[in-house]
Amino acid sequence: MATVTPLSFDQIFAGAPVMAILRGMPLEKSVELAVRAWDLGIECVEVPVQSREAAEVLAAVAEAGAGHGRTVGAGTVTTAERLAWAVSAGAAFTVAPGLDAEVARASLDAGLPHLPGVATATDVQAARALGLDWLKAFPASVLGPDWFRAMRGPFPEVPFVATGGIDASNAAAYLAAGAKVVAVGSALDDPDQLRSLADLLKP
Repeated sequence: MATVTPLSFDQIFAGAPVMAILRGMPLEKSVELAVRAWDLGIECVEVPVQSREAAEVLAAVAEAGAGHGRTVGAGTVTTAERLAWAVSAGAAFTVAPGLDAEVARASLDAGLPHLPGVATATDVQAARALGLDWLKAFPASVLGPDWFRAMRGPFPEVPFVATGGIDASNAAAYLAAGAKVVAVGSALDDPDQLRSLADLLKP
């Protein structure tokens, strides 16, 4: 198992405003796409752990990430069991589709920063009250870019990761609206979208 040094999300997302999500893919394909993402300049990869098999994929990608000096996290961490899988697999952080105080606290206690999903101002306040700094806006494609502009008013200090329905065609719009990071999935397996993502990563 890879040795993980605890990092903050400020450090995890410092390299690029894009995170790759590798959901429901075979182990070898996941490692291949993770390496493709790292080569492109996407330093952060998430592997959802919705099954024990997916946790094994996460472990393989985390091991590859350690070899490349890259960060790999566990997604869809909604239960204590999934958190245990994430810890065992060597994840550097956890992500969830919603906000569960118990899961969030358990993740932090395990030394893994937690990125919960939020969709309302109430969600944001509840997450901040738990000491969570970065938040995942989900589903971003339903919330729309205007949601991020609206949230900058009451919560200018909160960095949001736009997740759900994001690809190379709309990622720039969400970043322009105020999202600090966009999370993409299928775009990594599409050469045309890869070129667009590469342009997005240029300084």
